[in-house]
Amino acid sequence: MAIDSLGSGTDQRKLRGYRDGMSGSTTLIRVPDLARLYDFGPTHPLRPERVLGTLDRVADLGIVELAGVREVDARHASDDEILAVHSAEFMNAVRDIDAGAVTSQFGLQYGVGTPDNPIFPDMHTASAAVCGATVTAAEVVVGDETQHSFNPAGGLHHARRSEASGFCIYNDPAVAIARVLEMRPDWRVMYIDVDVHHGDGVQWIFYDEPRVLTLSLHQSGRYLYPGTGFTDELGSGDAVGTSANLPLLPLTGNDDYLWALDALVNGLAEAYKPDLVVTQLGADTHHDDPLANLGLTMEAYPSMGRILRDAIRVHGSDRWVATGGGGYQAETVVPKIWTMHFAQMCGIPEVIPAEWLRDRTPDAVSRSYRDAIGESVDEVLGACVPHLEKLAPL
Repeated sequence: MAIDSLGSGTDQRKLRGYRDGMSGSTTLIRVPDLARLYDFGPTHPLRPERVLGTLDRVADLGIVELAGVREVDARHASDDEILAVHSAEFMNAVRDIDAGAVTSQFGLQYGVGTPDNPIFPDMHTASAAVCGATVTAAEVVVGDETQHSFNPAGGLHHARRSEASGFCIYNDPAVAIARVLEMRPDWRVMYIDVDVHHGDGVQWIFYDEPRVLTLSLHQSGRYLYPGTGFTDELGSGDAVGTSANLPLLPLTGNDDYLWALDALVNGLAEAYKPDLVVTQLGADTHHDDPLANLGLTMEAYPSMGRILRDAIRVHGSDRWVATGGGGYQAETVVPKIWTMHFAQMCGIPEVIPAEWLRDRTPDAVSRSYRDAIGESVDEVLGACVPHLEKLAPL
């Protein structure tokens, strides 16, 4: 849909006026040749069309021109940047599999060659490209070239230090966070993960790092992969209190989810005072996602983006690096949700067409668990905030 057809009573001049309330500039990161890079094959649920469709919708709405968005082509992550969070043994195994130097059976010990993570051509190069895109997104924010940046191709949050997992070969959010800490060792980074699956890889990589606070809201591991992300996972050593998790029951709906997100993001960020916030914006919390069972409707996502934007503005130095993530309605729901988030980052959520928000009513697809969720939110804040407030200044 072009800007000219956004609806009666709305014109380009009015929409440009919303930029007066913007907090600053935004950068959209592009991964050249994405469609032929990180691709597990036509039958795999993680499809490049999710990202390509997002870029198409951003273009159709004219967001880049309307908000003065800068577009940047990403570079590939270097070996050293990948090795900041992954073991050399693992990275070299991925590269050897690429080169045909070892059999596919060899890769199984590293989580490669499984149904979730099938081997595909140029796997190391493609994974380094995704990591490099999120590193690029981080560098332009840390370098004060922009305040907000978005890499829709990123968000591969399940990869562990020495193992691919859950459609993720390398962990691009973790690689980018490590790069931030290299550039600014005196900074604190808050990582917020709204994917329906627990952001386990990022959590475990930084579990003993007090400069990184991880928060994940997800369908409970009692019912969904990866089986982790419970409220007692709090960090270790000097980093106790810097890991926060809210496991949610299946069919949790809009009101409960948004209430909990608002309470946790603001409560933790106020105590931690991050210098930069990284978000993983998985779109698989939607009620029709084929791989999960939460109950959010399309109406939830503008509010989700607004909660994140406002908290980052107030508590996070208004520095925001965002990635995509999960979401498996590749040509319909996912591109719309990521475009909604990008519009929030640009300060012009009003460009989103009203018809995008039409969905089944929450009562038809969700349930309320407010009392149980309230108890969990209190538990998380009670366990984390006192530790965060006592962290020594960097």
